[in-house]
Amino acid sequence: MPTFSKVSHISFSARDADRSAAWWREIFGLKDLDRTQGDGWRAILLIHPATATIIEFQQHDANRGETFDPARTGFDHMGFKVDDPAELDEWQRHFEEHGVTFTPVVQREYGSVLTFKDPDGIQFEMFYRADHP
Repeated sequence: MPTFSKVSHISFSARDADRSAAWWREIFGLKDLDRTQGDGWRAILLIHPATATIIEFQQHDANRGETFDPARTGFDHMGFKVDDPAELDEWQRHFEEHGVTFTPVVQREYGSVLTFKDPDGIQFEMFYRADHP
């Protein structure tokens, strides 16, 4: 079976790519990597230096400005792994200080979750699970 080495990048459709990129720079310390464009769209690529995770924000000319809805077919959410449950509390304080929309840490049977949303309402999680691969 063919394989791949890691996830190359994740790309989100944003109402305002500049605003989304600025938010991710401020909240997560992402750094500019590249800008690109095509017919009817433009994109900003950011990188998280510690993990080499690349997040792209595409702004399509045809975007009608609607907010994200996880109930529609497509993307539901993305989870970021933390290695210690105490980090969830640190993230929660960080989100409070920066006015990020979030739901406080919840303990579930499968792990501990801190859910938050970006400027377009896209849902993300900070996630801890003992023995997480």
